[in-house]
Amino acid sequence: MYHKTTGYRIFTAFNYLILLAAGLLCIIPIIHILAISFSASAPANAHLVGLWPVDWNTDSYTKTMNNPNFLRAFWISIGRTALGASITLAVIVLGGYALSKDQRVFKSRNFYAWYFVFTMWFSGGIIPLYIVIRNLHLMNTIWSLVLPGAVAVFNMILLMNFFRATPKELEEAAFIDGAGHFSILFRVYLPLAMPALATMTLFTIVGNWNAWFDALLYINDYRNYPLATFLQTVIVQQDFSKLNPDVNELKNISQRTVKAAQIFIGMLPVLLVYPFLQRFFVKGIVLGAVKE
Repeated sequence: MYHKTTGYRIFTAFNYLILLAAGLLCIIPIIHILAISFSASAPANAHLVGLWPVDWNTDSYTKTMNNPNFLRAFWISIGRTALGASITLAVIVLGGYALSKDQRVFKSRNFYAWYFVFTMWFSGGIIPLYIVIRNLHLMNTIWSLVLPGAVAVFNMILLMNFFRATPKELEEAAFIDGAGHFSILFRVYLPLAMPALATMTLFTIVGNWNAWFDALLYINDYRNYPLATFLQTVIVQQDFSKLNPDVNELKNISQRTVKAAQIFIGMLPVLLVYPFLQRFFVKGIVLGAVKE
């Protein structure tokens, strides 16, 4: 019988305190950014805003939503995320299914498995990748953002282990009924792998939505930047020319509140998607990590 000793209670309380502190460290900056975005210019510029807006004001959101550069970057990010997530999921599902077979079914399985793992351990570097993208004439296109990272090897290995844990009797019964590999994949494996697929989908969405460095390399026109690169340019590089083309208007608004509004709007899609998929995290990751 399990007894909750004094040491166990102290250890549990200490764990709760650590988790509470970690949670506060994550949520307090978001609340601070939200408070700045809804504050007036003067208190925001004077750094007087804490966790609650001072002199409630929504001009920063009006300016942001009327900024054509921001809106264009926002829609480019949505397109990149949808396209990148679709391609990556298709690749890792097909690759994970093929690699889940033993060598009697897929004779070159070990070769391809080690080939993918090798690319995960060793990278060619930025310069060779840039040359490849340029020679393929993908510069300044959305394909330069989604194709280089399309094969997520780590996620494919997790999905492979998930497929290998599926009872073989289900596959054998489907074969006896006349099903082929595609039918088995889409009608047997994928319905059982929904937790893993949901987890991989969220990983891929967040990765594509937050990626900013690749657009700096491959996109020459800032008007084709995705949102993360647009925000990085405005906030880190302090290049306000991309914030709003009207210079006179810039003098009448607070750059700090506008940047806070843009940051919050930029993180909003991930915050909305996360609650619907986070319940699959534990099952999706643990089952995918189990090896035979």
